[in-house]
Amino acid sequence: MILNTGIYKKASVLILCLFTILMAFALTSCDIEVDRDAPESGLNTSNPGVIGDDNLGFTESVFQGEPLNAPSDVAKELRIIWEAWAILTKDHVDRAELDPKTMSEAAIRGMLIALGDPHTNYVPPEAFAIDSNDIFQGEFEGIGAHVSMNRNGVLIIVAPIQGSPAEKAGIRPGDQILAVDGASLEGFTVLQAVSLIRGPKGSTVKLLVKHLGALDPVEVEIVRGTIPLVSVLVRSLPEDPVAHLRITNFHDNTAGELISALDKAIANGADGLILDVRDNPGGTLQSVIDITSKFLNKDMLIAYQIDASQKRTDWTVKEDGDYSTIPMVVLSNSFSASASEVLIGALQDNNRATIIGDVSFGKGSVNMLRPLSNGGGMFVTTSRWFTPSGKVIQGVGIEPDIQITSTDPVDADILQLEAALKEIQKLIEERAAADTLIRI
Repeated sequence: MILNTGIYKKASVLILCLFTILMAFALTSCDIEVDRDAPESGLNTSNPGVIGDDNLGFTESVFQGEPLNAPSDVAKELRIIWEAWAILTKDHVDRAELDPKTMSEAAIRGMLIALGDPHTNYVPPEAFAIDSNDIFQGEFEGIGAHVSMNRNGVLIIVAPIQGSPAEKAGIRPGDQILAVDGASLEGFTVLQAVSLIRGPKGSTVKLLVKHLGALDPVEVEIVRGTIPLVSVLVRSLPEDPVAHLRITNFHDNTAGELISALDKAIANGADGLILDVRDNPGGTLQSVIDITSKFLNKDMLIAYQIDASQKRTDWTVKEDGDYSTIPMVVLSNSFSASASEVLIGALQDNNRATIIGDVSFGKGSVNMLRPLSNGGGMFVTTSRWFTPSGKVIQGVGIEPDIQITSTDPVDADILQLEAALKEIQKLIEERAAADTLIRI
């Protein structure tokens, strides 16, 4: 038995050696070079260093040709990307079908996803054709809603524009748009989604909408229209002692609209102001600076921003505001975003107004649209806003002085307005008492 076992072992070794020689010959004849540094047990598929399974369930660890040398003008940090592309175009079995445009755009999106910044995203050429500034002037054609991308990459409604087709169709703040005309928006950037939703007046678009608080999405059909951009709405009657003015956006002409409406109210006897920026998604920097300055005194800090080089830029009031003494309350909610939060933070930190409502949206970044050589572009976060006292806005929002919320948007609107009227009346009485003391 011992002798027979020894003979068996020797025969097994001989057969294994012959098999190894034949395999080496087969690999050589197929122009596949075996990795000489690989261990003898290279067929162990549990080896984490071995990549790729063939259709027989075996795994090969091989190298092909000489090391790749990227051109000298390729940045050191990007050489690995160049190398990956070179390997794919040289060695991949489907290399003839590789689309450079698709691969390049996927690489860009991969880098931006790694940032974890929902406000920095790639804009493909077809979406770049949308004028990034047309939303701040004149009018446009579409459904009439302001949108943003949340941290999970889902398109959400920040606010429908009052009187727009979107509002009439039941679109509300916080709604999620999941698909457009049957096409999923998963993986889309904001401008890609907008390019699908917008369209000429009279045309129809079908949106798959998950309403805020709903369990299941529903399909909503909307007929597009021409959307006028009126940014200041008067909510009070001419004879009311308190002017209630709602700013829907900070457009280039918003300051002029606000001044005109407020002057009329004051001329009619109003001695207090409720400034309403609920559901206001933001707007231009200059607009919010001009408006905020009207309610503050010279040299007061409105906000400051810090860029990538840690350079700080202060935005201050250039001269005393025309309305720096009128008693005022500001209404905000969870969809008061961006420029709205600059105004809220400035008036709160300078003890100029009482803020009533809910914690604001938390969009405290400055974004610029940069063109790319392929006709597309990138929305990139270039700096972040801070309130005068140094409070962070981005991802946090601003807490109101008096917080009033409700799961029912209608109830929240009523309760917040009631609290604002009560607070403004108190401020008016306090000012009247102070004026009396001064006269004595």
